[in-house]
Amino acid sequence: MAQLTDTTTKKGAEAAKAPDLRVAPPGPKAKDWIRRDAATISPSYTRSYGSVIERGEGCTVWDVDGNAFVDVSAGIAVCATGHCHPKVVKAIQDQAARLIHMSGTDFYYPSQIELAEKLTSLWPGAGSAKVFYGNSGAEAIEAGMKLARYHTGRPRYIAFRGGFHGRTFGALSLTASKAIQRKGFGPLLSGVTHLAFPDPYRDGTTEKSLSELEHVLDTIAPPEEVAAIVVEPIQGEGGYVIPPDGWFEAIAEVCKRHGILLFVDEVQSGMGRTGKMFAIEHTSVKPDLVALAKGIASGMPLGVLLARGDLMDWEPGAHASTFGGNPIACRAALATIELLESGLMENAREVGGYIRGRLESLMDEHEAIGDVRGRGLMIGAELVEDRQTKKRAKKLRNDIIVRCFEKGLLILGCGPNTIRWAPPLVIDRETADRALEIFENVLTEMAG
Repeated sequence: MAQLTDTTTKKGAEAAKAPDLRVAPPGPKAKDWIRRDAATISPSYTRSYGSVIERGEGCTVWDVDGNAFVDVSAGIAVCATGHCHPKVVKAIQDQAARLIHMSGTDFYYPSQIELAEKLTSLWPGAGSAKVFYGNSGAEAIEAGMKLARYHTGRPRYIAFRGGFHGRTFGALSLTASKAIQRKGFGPLLSGVTHLAFPDPYRDGTTEKSLSELEHVLDTIAPPEEVAAIVVEPIQGEGGYVIPPDGWFEAIAEVCKRHGILLFVDEVQSGMGRTGKMFAIEHTSVKPDLVALAKGIASGMPLGVLLARGDLMDWEPGAHASTFGGNPIACRAALATIELLESGLMENAREVGGYIRGRLESLMDEHEAIGDVRGRGLMIGAELVEDRQTKKRAKKLRNDIIVRCFEKGLLILGCGPNTIRWAPPLVIDRETADRALEIFENVLTEMAG
């Protein structure tokens, strides 16, 4: 746990006071920035509330009006080592002073190779692995989709309802999280079939899921035409849903039987967030391809496709990226992985278990919490209007998120009605308690 103290700088005492609201958010400066944003930036972005963030440290961020917030969103599960961890900042600064860009598409440079060596040593699949670099989770997914088709010669994919894999055309074709994400962009990539993702809280079982999969293979998607099954170990945008124990092993067996590749999307669940480097490691399954991004470089843009070495049989020029594997992003990733292995994954298990336990205890007093689920610091609290019917409390969830912001807590939703707890992995119990106190007070205020 010694690494957690590394986030303490001259602002440490100030950060410990969060939340500290100087003016009601959004304040006058924030409102002015929001006005300028509306005049110049695409309206397609989704902002839950008017937070205009100026700086951050650890689990605390400050807005342009000087308000300090406790952050349990981590920039959508990106800032794994907290905001501006000194070791990551130094890695970025040192690399920026030496080499900012050279393009791994046409040139070699050490940081890209060193990171690939590290990532392949962590490979959760069987045998050896190789790395392809992009800039985002969507690019990692696109690379995997292309590689799966290239290697197998098969045109089809199977994905799951509730899954989110990105917004570029191929990744969006796999995504089935919200209709608004697909509306107006069709026709999308053909050959994608979506199945129900088994949600134990809503009576999803391995048996039902396998029955549907076999039916689809018999009637819609001939197995000899399916290149890959693409799936998140824990659905992220879909509501932090964890499938039943044994489900992944059953899916892997179907893949093995039909020569279908198992492509695991670890963009949100990977890089230590669940207490293991990869969430798939909570099972016995050995994936063929793994997509990584978000927490891999503590905020620097980096996407990675890890794949079995024998699968990467595409020839030079088949796929590439000008900016993928940027020297600075690679150094940030190496620093991030060192911190994850030096205590932050352990902290995710410890503090994540504490937060989950506290949320479960709130269920005794608050009927609005229908389910609490998660691993490590990837925790969802699903809100319902009625526990018997499990009717989704969408409006309540959204209202709670906004009210938490007004009280100094940055938190986000996922799925139709779930509160997402995805703080930086440096969070300690004291900070967790402050976040939980705000959440409970808001829940009491709004749901009784």
